[in-house]
Amino acid sequence: MKNQTLSAIATAATAFALLAILFPSAVLGDTPDPVLGPAWPQDSALEYHWATGGVPPAAIRTALIEGATDATVSRASRAPSFTYDTTAANDVGYGIPMPCASNAIACAYRNVPTGFDVWLRESGHKYDWGTLRWCEVVAFAAGCFSAETLMLDELGHIDGLAHHPNLPDESDYTDSVVQAGSHAKPQAGWNASAFGVCDTATLQTMYDVPSWSTPYSTCLAIPATLSLSMTPPGAASGSVIFTSAFRAADGGRLNGNPLAGRRVVLQARISFNWVDVVVMAGMTTAGSYSISISVRPVTDYRAVYRATASEGLRTAVSPTITSGGTCTSVCPLGPTPVRPSITLGRGR
Repeated sequence: MKNQTLSAIATAATAFALLAILFPSAVLGDTPDPVLGPAWPQDSALEYHWATGGVPPAAIRTALIEGATDATVSRASRAPSFTYDTTAANDVGYGIPMPCASNAIACAYRNVPTGFDVWLRESGHKYDWGTLRWCEVVAFAAGCFSAETLMLDELGHIDGLAHHPNLPDESDYTDSVVQAGSHAKPQAGWNASAFGVCDTATLQTMYDVPSWSTPYSTCLAIPATLSLSMTPPGAASGSVIFTSAFRAADGGRLNGNPLAGRRVVLQARISFNWVDVVVMAGMTTAGSYSISISVRPVTDYRAVYRATASEGLRTAVSPTITSGGTCTSVCPLGPTPVRPSITLGRGR
């Protein structure tokens, strides 16, 4: 058994009590999971095997392997991958004397970068609240717990995620798999087979994303910066190339990342209103966008990324640049005319 942080998964009956103990000052709401401990090296390949004397029954083994696959496939980050290997040094044990809290149905130990352990109680274990039944061995009867989901939960702890602080009514429960209180069938989230958005949010800020076009979790709200330049500079007419660079401006490992594959729009100010001109095309250089258009003289241009419900990026707007030239009549753009002040007096 490795020496490190214990993370116990409590029964649903003690979920709120544990939240009060573990997170006395936590701000409850739809927020990324807290960080449990240090991160592994990016893209670590972590392997496990069945603990000596604690080999799970066949149905549970299958479920645990599926849970490990879920953790790997749904990480949306450069967090560790998990695979079974008979020669691995990390233990996954079932139903033998285990170091979990007495009310826990599973627990995990992590010791970065040395190794980890995961333990599950045996189906049929007696608690004050009743008898533990794993869904995979009781034909998914009501009131059972999914071993696949519990494995995913525990590997979230191995990644470095602490329990998600839910809203008092748990309306955000499915935003995270890494919970202080596990749900039994048919409660919300009982059979989750992928990390929730608030799990992946923390994994992304801890480990970074696997590609510059990977969407940021909707549990995040990352600010970003947009630049804008034109070639040739100060052109008054004819074809001009506008180029924009789009980068994350916060978010742990995400800070400074180029943001590729997003929708960046070039706007022009016409009659004092900003109007979309064209969607800028992504360039070979990640996070760079470009477009060639014919400009009009003395016109303001800017690049805009509009936040969407499908990604945790905030709206970003570039500084304004202005084409050259002089006006031949009323300028299409420019500052709003200042009306002369009029002094109103009272007649006698």
